[in-house]
Amino acid sequence: MTTNPSSISIADQITWVRVSSCYLPLANPISDAKVLTGRQKPMTEIAMLFAEIETKDGHRGLGFSYSKRAGGPGQFAHAKEIAPALIGEDPNDISKLWTKLCWAAASVGRSGMGVQAIGAFDVALYDLKARRAGLSLSKLLGSQRDSVRCYNTSGGFLHTPLDQLKVNAAASRERGIGGIKLKVGQPDRKLDIQRVEAIRKHLGDDAPLMVDANQQWDRPTAQRMCRIFEQFDLVWIEEPLDAYDFEGHAALAATFDTPIATGEMLTSAAEHGELIRHRAADYLMPDGPRVGGITPFLKIAAQAENAGLSLGPHFAMELHVHLGAVYATEPWVEHFDWLEPLFNERLEIKDGRMLVPTRPGLGLSLSEQAQAWTREVAEIGKRA
Repeated sequence: MTTNPSSISIADQITWVRVSSCYLPLANPISDAKVLTGRQKPMTEIAMLFAEIETKDGHRGLGFSYSKRAGGPGQFAHAKEIAPALIGEDPNDISKLWTKLCWAAASVGRSGMGVQAIGAFDVALYDLKARRAGLSLSKLLGSQRDSVRCYNTSGGFLHTPLDQLKVNAAASRERGIGGIKLKVGQPDRKLDIQRVEAIRKHLGDDAPLMVDANQQWDRPTAQRMCRIFEQFDLVWIEEPLDAYDFEGHAALAATFDTPIATGEMLTSAAEHGELIRHRAADYLMPDGPRVGGITPFLKIAAQAENAGLSLGPHFAMELHVHLGAVYATEPWVEHFDWLEPLFNERLEIKDGRMLVPTRPGLGLSLSEQAQAWTREVAEIGKRA
């Protein structure tokens, strides 16, 4: 039997890639426990890495990654260097392309800044595929739900006075956000206890409340604080120990009723695999851009589901609202409105939940403000 050459479909090809480095200024310097303990300076901006991909058939996708405090120039330089490897490739082969980009710079490793640059391309390829199919990203991946539980972090940082914390928490709840997260980990632990006790009393016993220590406690301190915080019926205690102290987190998870959450600082599927193997978290908190995009995120989510863990993706709600909707059990998605000026679209919040956008792909387009904040741009290939 012979095949008619005219019946063979010719795969689409990537013909043009644009990477851009955009710096998003924050209205107020942000301080958590790492600032109060002298490890870091207050955060004043977020470096965004955007990737735009176009094919010869005219299909387009938008993806992003980010870094905080440092790393923005490095991510952009790495993305610009490896982007030519995408030209001429079939945009459908997303896993293949992730591997190709990773091995294009294998000497810098398979975690950290290298894969975070890859993450912007990976998200763009998934966005392209979903747009081409006329589906939202969550529908393309196989959605479990049309909305996800959400909680607010941006109003609970340590630089915020207690009276303002109360105002911020009440405003978030009135806006329709379900849970409230407070930063803890101050040098004076009594202040942490006072703030959590005050907000629990202010919101009432039924309001979902979380705390985040940002890796500031040693093991004895974490034991004491977790024991004290049991009385406040918290959804979780986040990053009580160093992110790579899997055994320490596992001991806390096994000892206390309050769930332990961690994982946001890990930068690969392999690192999350170790966290899961140690049973070091009740809530796993992968960050899609930080682990290298949707391809590794889905691998992490599959491992977490198999282990019976809950999911609470870190930051980047514009992406994680879709990925959270795909997870087998009900997740919590972190509400940060910091990135909103970068996009023309807004996520809708109602009755404690974040609605999953129904627009094709991520449902995002870059705003004029994002273009104004862009400092560097590189284009590879030719437009269709």
